[in-house]
Amino acid sequence: MQTVKRLLVISDMHGQIDAFNALLDKVNYTMEEDLLFLLGDYVDRGNNPKAVIKKARELEKQGAVTLKGNHEAMMEKALVDRDLLAVSHWAQNGGAQTLSSYGLSIENVYKEIQDGTLTLPDALQDDLEWIQQLNVYAETEHYFFVHAGVDPEKEISQTDQETFLWIRTPFFEGYCGEKTVIFGHTPTMNLHDSSAVFFGENNIIGIDGGCVFGGQLNCLELPSKATYSVN
Repeated sequence: MQTVKRLLVISDMHGQIDAFNALLDKVNYTMEEDLLFLLGDYVDRGNNPKAVIKKARELEKQGAVTLKGNHEAMMEKALVDRDLLAVSHWAQNGGAQTLSSYGLSIENVYKEIQDGTLTLPDALQDDLEWIQQLNVYAETEHYFFVHAGVDPEKEISQTDQETFLWIRTPFFEGYCGEKTVIFGHTPTMNLHDSSAVFFGENNIIGIDGGCVFGGQLNCLELPSKATYSVN
């Protein structure tokens, strides 16, 4: 068995397949020597969420660790629970682009859920089943990988899934654990006025460069803490 030489972490691709592929090329990712962590938000807002999910699933088969983001959770609530309020919430957060990449419109999906007539294409149904079984965090001896962060007041075992997917300020300001937490979700522009990777003084590293908002897609390399990005 090959020894892993690097851990690589990417988050918040948001349907931007070209940037995702370009970043993997830039870091010279190889499944033999690298362990890749993807921290969620594959879908919504960008032009090809379906392709990003396909790529994430291929990478997972090669050994990558794939986690769930809050946008996958919104998609799940809309299309699995078939909750009309959830469909509206998802639509406000880029869900239309995701459905469009599978050949559907948000208006029709809303109406068909209302009528009880919604049938999803096989490809979307299959991807939804994959999304449903995604974990919300992963950890190694020194690092904790998660989409949004952790609750500094609670044990991991006592924390609900929503927190791992949605938390912001209480985590940024309150975390003081021994493991370094690597997270996406909050664009780093909101943490230090730059799209570059954010290295917090309290053992947290934010990597969401806000690519879909005109920023950049970041990759963090560990343990070196080298960073790579594409615009």
